[in-house]
Amino acid sequence: MYVAVKGGEAAIDKAHKLLADRRRGDRAVPALTLDQIAEQLALGVDRVMAEGSLYDPQLAAMCVRQSRGDLIEAIFLLRAYRTTLPRFGYSLPVATDTMQIERRVSATYKDIPGGQLLGPTFDYTHRLIDPDMAGDEPVAQPARRLLDTAGSFPRVTDILNDEGLIEPDVASDKEPADLTRDPTSFPVDRDLRLQALARGDEGFLLSLAYSTQRGYGRTHPFVGEVRIGMVEVEVDVPELGFAVSIGSIRVTECQMVSQFKGQGEEGPRFTRGYGLVFGQSERKAMAVSLVDRALRADEFDEQRTAPAQDEEFVLAHCDNVEATGFVEHLKLPHYVDFQAELGLLRMLRGEKEDASQNKEAAE
Repeated sequence: MYVAVKGGEAAIDKAHKLLADRRRGDRAVPALTLDQIAEQLALGVDRVMAEGSLYDPQLAAMCVRQSRGDLIEAIFLLRAYRTTLPRFGYSLPVATDTMQIERRVSATYKDIPGGQLLGPTFDYTHRLIDPDMAGDEPVAQPARRLLDTAGSFPRVTDILNDEGLIEPDVASDKEPADLTRDPTSFPVDRDLRLQALARGDEGFLLSLAYSTQRGYGRTHPFVGEVRIGMVEVEVDVPELGFAVSIGSIRVTECQMVSQFKGQGEEGPRFTRGYGLVFGQSERKAMAVSLVDRALRADEFDEQRTAPAQDEEFVLAHCDNVEATGFVEHLKLPHYVDFQAELGLLRMLRGEKEDASQNKEAAE
């Protein structure tokens, strides 16, 4: 047994060295820098930050390089590092209505206060490979990154709210739960659901969101607004008696307007779905907002008939770090378990053969 363990350690050590060699690739090709990854593979870096629950583009870029571009592995690395960091406080809720906007679109109103801003998007590009991508791109004049205007930009849902046509967006006085510190016990409140969805796997949530549009928990959604931009993060400093800005982060926010419901004495009103994630990730924010609305079925006395409406199913399976660990652990040695199953199978087959022979002998 000792020899087997030592042999395994040697093999693992060589596997690590081979991984490092493959990670570097052809030495004739210049090595990627963290700045190159953070600036030119920004959407991948944003996904790692969002699902790793840590906003740090340089660290996320480092994880992308270390994982050879495997984003789920990079998310795992960043999530593991996050657990080593001290928690010194909580920020105040970010004010997305004062966001320095890079992109802002609405599918419900053509003319919205402040105007629509296409910003950086693939929406109107042809899905054709650009031959220029094969070489260095010519240096272009950098585009203006932020909307050059001051003041706040009210959300599109505020227009509906002013007319009483959508459920009110009421802030809760309850202290939010902390998914990373407290064990999850179902059912959970919406604040914890939104935390889980924000760090959930984009592909899984996208599939669930798609399912709600195909009739499995149909919500008949409209994109009230998607906005991307920089928001200030503030913390309350008791010694000073006021909040202090500690920096800015890029976020994507989506307000989804869904099918109307009537509750109590109130007339029929549209309902809401909400999503907010780190970085530029509108597909993820939209998916989160759709699944958020589906998971609010109980609030509107709707039957839970679809997977996207099953809170425990969604929240217990949306985390790709947990899912990866559970699936990939199957690659580890299961020799004893398999031999036990194999022995049981042989015994059952032997008993069946004996029974068959005894039956033939009796006949």
